[in-house]
Amino acid sequence: MVRRLASKVARTRGSALVGLMPRRRRNKPGTLRTADSADLAHLTEFVRMQPGVEAYIEPRTAVTDTTVVLVAATGEWTRRRVPGPDAAQAFARKHAIPLYDVAVVGYPKRMREWTAQRKESARTHQQDPDTPTRP
Repeated sequence: MVRRLASKVARTRGSALVGLMPRRRRNKPGTLRTADSADLAHLTEFVRMQPGVEAYIEPRTAVTDTTVVLVAATGEWTRRRVPGPDAAQAFARKHAIPLYDVAVVGYPKRMREWTAQRKESARTHQQDPDTPTRP
């Protein structure tokens, strides 16, 4: 316990001395975070665990790289970055799922309904003081 406190104090003092130096950033301000293997692993796991998945490609914007939204038959969805449109097509082909351009077809109704249902459920849960909480 004493060792932890001493270590914490030493770190605090050290950070005060180094506080004038700018922190080293992973990405420079204004640069986009690119897709990595964790993004593709998450997408792969979603396809594996959910029934009836469809992919929707979102174009690159000023603040995000190209992304893919996967929507399950239940309406549950997830969004992750991909290296580009070609990578999104290759991912969909590899997993034998349809790929749609969200700018052309829009998002599916079941996705919007699932999101609205979750928001309503969260709002209702917060307002009801008799609702048991999870440990």
